[in-house]
Amino acid sequence: MRPNFIFNFCILSALLASQPRRLIFAKANELKQVVPTQDLVTWDQYSLLVRGERIILLSGEFHPFRLPSPGLWLDIFQKVRALGYSAVSFYLDWALIEHERGKVRIEGVFDLDEFFAAAGQAGVYLIARPGPYINSEVSGGGFPGWLSRLPGRLRSTDADYLDAITPYIKATGERISSAQITNGGPVILFQPENEYTLCLNTTEYTQINNMTLDGIDSSCLDKEYMAYVQKEYRKAGITVPYIINDAFSVGNFGPGTGVGAGDIYSFDSYPLGWAFAPPDASDWSALLNPLSMYNFTIHSRIAPGSPMSISEFQGGVPDPWGGPGVEQAASYINAEFARVFYKLNYGFRTAIQNIYMLFGGTNWGNLGHPGGHTSYDVGAGISENRLVHREKYSEMKLQAAFLQASPSYLLSQPDNGTSGVHTDTRALVVTRLTGSPTDLYIVRHSDMTSIDRISYRLRVSSSIGNLILPQMGGRLSLNGRDSKFHVVDYDVGGINLIYSTAEIFTWKKSSERITLVLYGGEHELHEFALPIEFGAHRHVEGKGVEVHLTKSAIVVQWYVQPGRRVITFGDGLEIHLLWRNEAYNYWVLDLPIPGTLGLYSSPSRADKSVIVKGGYLLRNASISGQILRLNGDINSTTEIEVISAPTRITGLEFNGRAIKTSLRSHRTVGIVDYDPPSLNLPDLESLEWRYIDSLPELDAFFDDRDWTPCKQASTHNTRNLSTPTSLYAGDYGYHTGSLLYRGSFIADGSESFIYLLTEGGYAYGHSVWLNSTYLGSWSGTDAEMFHNQTLAFPEELKANCPYVLTILIDHMGLDLNFVTNVQTMKDPRGIMDFEWSRDKSDISWKMTGNLGGGEIPRHQPQGLHLPGAPIHNWKKKSPLDGISKPGVGFFVAQFGLNIPQGYDVPMSVVFTNSTKQASSTPYTFRSQLFVNGWQFGKYVNHIGPQIRFPVPEGILNYNGINTIAISIWSMDAGSVKLDGIHLESDAVLLSGYVKPSFVEAEGYRERDMAN
Repeated sequence: MRPNFIFNFCILSALLASQPRRLIFAKANELKQVVPTQDLVTWDQYSLLVRGERIILLSGEFHPFRLPSPGLWLDIFQKVRALGYSAVSFYLDWALIEHERGKVRIEGVFDLDEFFAAAGQAGVYLIARPGPYINSEVSGGGFPGWLSRLPGRLRSTDADYLDAITPYIKATGERISSAQITNGGPVILFQPENEYTLCLNTTEYTQINNMTLDGIDSSCLDKEYMAYVQKEYRKAGITVPYIINDAFSVGNFGPGTGVGAGDIYSFDSYPLGWAFAPPDASDWSALLNPLSMYNFTIHSRIAPGSPMSISEFQGGVPDPWGGPGVEQAASYINAEFARVFYKLNYGFRTAIQNIYMLFGGTNWGNLGHPGGHTSYDVGAGISENRLVHREKYSEMKLQAAFLQASPSYLLSQPDNGTSGVHTDTRALVVTRLTGSPTDLYIVRHSDMTSIDRISYRLRVSSSIGNLILPQMGGRLSLNGRDSKFHVVDYDVGGINLIYSTAEIFTWKKSSERITLVLYGGEHELHEFALPIEFGAHRHVEGKGVEVHLTKSAIVVQWYVQPGRRVITFGDGLEIHLLWRNEAYNYWVLDLPIPGTLGLYSSPSRADKSVIVKGGYLLRNASISGQILRLNGDINSTTEIEVISAPTRITGLEFNGRAIKTSLRSHRTVGIVDYDPPSLNLPDLESLEWRYIDSLPELDAFFDDRDWTPCKQASTHNTRNLSTPTSLYAGDYGYHTGSLLYRGSFIADGSESFIYLLTEGGYAYGHSVWLNSTYLGSWSGTDAEMFHNQTLAFPEELKANCPYVLTILIDHMGLDLNFVTNVQTMKDPRGIMDFEWSRDKSDISWKMTGNLGGGEIPRHQPQGLHLPGAPIHNWKKKSPLDGISKPGVGFFVAQFGLNIPQGYDVPMSVVFTNSTKQASSTPYTFRSQLFVNGWQFGKYVNHIGPQIRFPVPEGILNYNGINTIAISIWSMDAGSVKLDGIHLESDAVLLSGYVKPSFVEAEGYRERDMAN
């Protein structure tokens, strides 16, 4: 069931004028044109224009806070730019920046200056998305925990909520405004708020989690709230256009919709849902057909003045606790997904598309929400350990290079696809984008989940008449989950490519010739045609190419096989015919242009770029005289071949070193030797580990006088109190990590049990002791956010004697607040309720958690996990020895690294999954991994799935001493231990990356508040 769309189409149609302009509406039915506050970024219904040039904005999502090694941000940006993408979209996490109310800290690993500088250096535009709310599978959706104590509604105009968000908006807005394009920075678009779309009841909320549109209701959205956020960001200095991201394509806050309307309308789409990959990654049965939600006709109706824009399009899928693992996610949202669905969007002339995520990173330091574990890899094109080895990255590169080389795309007129019109089978749908003169035909399966091989002939209209392709016999084919760009009358630097059934990778001009690169899938038949005058002089390099002359064209046909074919027509045109997997090794690199453009994407770069065949990764290029200087990474001895360059190239440098060259035809070729170093990584199992009991609270003489008394008699959390005073952790400023309660009472001899209802989020657990006697645990499952349990006391309590209940709860993060008219972020954590044989008020409760609660920002870690902790007097004991009884043990060791310069060596700490001896039943325990004071892993061994924890360089000291710490929280009656722990290299790359600086955590020190 599709929601109703109610808009004033007469007014909105005024936006269809072709000249870019900036428009706002004072009222829903009153159109006014205003003077832009800046003129460097404008737009019309076709695309963005930056400095007057029409651009396609291909973007990928990357969150700097999920890679807390600022020296590596440039590495990610260079990989985005090498992909052919022109932008990065980024969130900020308010909870990290203002963990303590009133202290907005945009500093340390959250300092944006280096992020902005790295983007500018790489030539990547930025789309800023600071919130206040971001969702993003972070704890509370980015809301700081202290918001749960506000009486007002979140995401509303309630005064206390607006008072809370205003300092954050001012601080982040001012910082981002300094990096806008108007100030010489990379920020060209700004998104106020995030996915402010849905008002749902409980039933409908379940439906939306399953990615259906039934029951969507936007009528309760507080438009004045959106207007307030926009106004405050403008006051903070934001002048670039506001882009709105609707959670679904339903038209909220598009231009002309009244109060809170943005400048550019955009929406999100996740065709395979945002839950987790199924056991069979090829199972697309969860598909929600995007065409049921949007197409070009719908876009033209609800946002005619905006370019077709998708703020978040599926680039992965998160992996939950108990999920199949991140590699399964990568197999699910894979290169085939990109071929089918990214090209589906291009059939609507999508001019702004942001892939969520392009680099996911890590939910270090408990920043994630309860639905996911430490990794936020999500199967993205760039993996969590910064590698570009997934085929999806290469497929995205092929698509981006074509679109960047095809400026006619942005002015084409799409249809919504037809069956049986342009092909001789109804099993295929063809979308035609009509241009002047270029036409694009995008061919896909009618059933987007199909894995069939469909053969077809294509009917097109061209400058030499109506044609049926291939002309020279045979049939085209669509093999499984694939789709194709076919071009007709395509401009290749002034040469008319009459048609090509093979897909275009790119074309570039040099001083001597034009180079065109075509590719196809293995065993496919392809054909292209050029004007007849190109038939006189030609040279074919390679076999299996058939050339035919017709009355009006020269037609070339070939079957795609491994092995390149090159056809040269006279001295002016060279065409490379490639197998798709060979095209993956070709790179299009834009050369720096003096002035403000630098390395930023520009349609005028056809003669200011190089095409290079170069293996694993080429980051960037420059030319000095006749020397081509390349920066890149290799993982094996690699041939570098200059396919096209603006000037004649006689020499090559790779990462600053000259390489020996020769000529192949007229192309300069060189070999970069790969000689991997001997790494000598430490054996973590043989280190000298030190051990300390990390639950001294069980000691009879433990002093809890500095703990927080639980005396609050009311709460603003969503659940009404059922205890005499609140036992909700958030009411006392504890919003993350482990929660520890002590309930003290004087026994009267009647006590025999304790009933507990606790809540900690999915995969959480709790353990309970009476004095030092273990009563039991709830070890947790991936499906339960709360649990009730009755635990018997082991013996009769002695009257008039003091007793203490100690309850340890694992806090897995706060809930998201995606739906606007509910307050799910306020859902409490900790002890919800308890019962025993006496009055509840007879127990006096205290609690603690992260030291100081909200008073200590969690990006300044504290405790014995920090380097410099006094471990030398601790007991010698390894996590492979484990602990012998329920409780928490803490293990620390040190090791050195000396990774040679010039090599990028991503590393991971790997836990060997643990099982009981002579039994398949796993131990039930929880561990946290700390590296140099940074928490980079949370391991729940009986739930999983994560056992591999990437730790980036900069957090790991690659040339110095490192401190590793592991906690083991036993929830098992017997002994528990790790079966193994290893430090492993994920790749060894001879690299042109910039080596990051070591990010030092605050060193250990004694604190007055600690016991």
